[in-house]
Amino acid sequence: MTDPHDAITAPPDTNAATGAPARTRSHPRHDLDEAIHAPVRFSIVATLAAAEKAEFAFVRDTVEVSESALSRQVATLEKAGHVAVTKGYVGKRPRTWLALTTDGRAAFADHCRALRAIAGGGDG
Repeated sequence: MTDPHDAITAPPDTNAATGAPARTRSHPRHDLDEAIHAPVRFSIVATLAAAEKAEFAFVRDTVEVSESALSRQVATLEKAGHVAVTKGYVGKRPRTWLALTTDGRAAFADHCRALRAIAGGGDG
């Protein structure tokens, strides 16, 4: 006889709570990129997707965030490998440019595909 206090575990191919067959991760939400999904980061990436590169101030004004908020969000996107930051000068004035990396463009396309699939718009 087994002790009723022993933990009951379901086989790995079943749902532990219900005992039903486990479901595959087929819902498109699993394809969302957490680094892009936040509204401000999504807006930054969408802005950068429209150009080869953009000046920091242009992105700041387009997305309507403060410089410090943009800096924080860009740092997150840069750490994820989605955005490249380049610093330089125009004349004697320092400038910062932002650009999507190749991986960032692919991640954005995949993220948008997942959003369309969730919304019922298919894969296109």
